[in-house]
Amino acid sequence: MTLEYDLFWSFRSPYSYLVTKRLVEFERDYDVKANVRPVYPIAVRIPGFFKQVNPMWPPYLINDTVRIAQMEGLPYAWPSPDPIVMDLASGEVPEEQPYIRRLTRTGVLAAEQGKGLPFLYEISTVIFGGVKNWHEGGHLRDAAKRAGLDMDALDAQAEKETGRIETVIAENEAAQKAAGHWGVPLMVYEGEPFFGQDRLDHLKWRLEQKGLKKR
Repeated sequence: MTLEYDLFWSFRSPYSYLVTKRLVEFERDYDVKANVRPVYPIAVRIPGFFKQVNPMWPPYLINDTVRIAQMEGLPYAWPSPDPIVMDLASGEVPEEQPYIRRLTRTGVLAAEQGKGLPFLYEISTVIFGGVKNWHEGGHLRDAAKRAGLDMDALDAQAEKETGRIETVIAENEAAQKAAGHWGVPLMVYEGEPFFGQDRLDHLKWRLEQKGLKKR
């Protein structure tokens, strides 16, 4: 029996990116399935968050994520452009957010087509893998194609079904909160939350208790 867990994930989260290759490998090697549930990053979900954050946190985040990428052998650079449009000095985040809304909405559609995890992996590898101007040219189109999807078709559907998709995202965010955490990546199995890229082994341990088998 295939065991399933919910995966709450953000296209602006470096930690989400850093765990995704391992999640793909996990699903490849074990009889397990991630129910991909994209959410907006805290910059959008929690107004004013970056106006209140401890100034020691951003430098640590950069150092920590660089270290993890090196350890995992992953390409890594802070996205250019940042998926969130914001004033880094003031922490001001405008309402208009073309990049993250496009990414999150198409992520929902990819999940609905059963290709959520490959889409997260391919798209985030472009965004965080050092590709400058990842939003231009064929970068996202090629990444979606590697995941077995058509980016142009996803964009067209997202524009047509914006209201419905936004409802799905809101439902994902509510379920994330109900599971007991606000951060990403968040894996949830039978109501138990596993927060952070460093909790995958704990999730695997729990699933093994429930009968997880190798493929």
